[in-house]
Amino acid sequence: MKIDIVTLFPNMFAGVFEESILKRAIELKKVEINYYNFRDYTNDLHNKVDDTPYGGGVGMVLMPQPIFDCVESIRTKDSKVILLTPSGKPYKQKMAYDLSLEKHLIIICGHYEGFDERIRSLADMEISIGDYVLTGGEIPAMVLVDSIVRLLPGVIKERSHREDSFNDNYLLDYPKYTKPRKFRNMEVPEILLSGDHKKIDEFRKKESLRKTKELRPDLLKK
Repeated sequence: MKIDIVTLFPNMFAGVFEESILKRAIELKKVEINYYNFRDYTNDLHNKVDDTPYGGGVGMVLMPQPIFDCVESIRTKDSKVILLTPSGKPYKQKMAYDLSLEKHLIIICGHYEGFDERIRSLADMEISIGDYVLTGGEIPAMVLVDSIVRLLPGVIKERSHREDSFNDNYLLDYPKYTKPRKFRNMEVPEILLSGDHKKIDEFRKKESLRKTKELRPDLLKK
């Protein structure tokens, strides 16, 4: 897979993508990640990429020309262009799986007070990672890349992500334990030490349902 990130702040991604599973995925050539600073594509003599909004209002709005030229220079027939915006479709695990099947993703990170409405015409889909406001699209882009790359074949064991939260009818993952068996008067449930895999599976399903009902009852309505 190839992922191109269109952003004003490419240096923000360095630390995140140079650690842990993402770093290994890049080294194993499971994914290629590139950054494009759309300021490099502006036609403005002063390298401006934003301007005041027509009709008045606070803040600055990203201009269409630099982003159009940047995206059009890297887009191919295999590309899926994603625009990160608060008004986008709420991001879910199912979307991460679908996007992991794509050959080429282009992710556009907004900034400032917003972007010129005509930039929407570039996008194949618009995504929001939640009902809150951030200073830009860089952190949401990191969220997308992390959630997608871990699903690529050979990055982690398939069973690991198949048993994740939100995969089993939107249920949260069951509680997990490791050594020691007893820690500060808290003990591992005896059933997990029994070796009876059928009963362990039943226990885990019940615990998954209990945990979801307790922490995220809204998921059960789905």
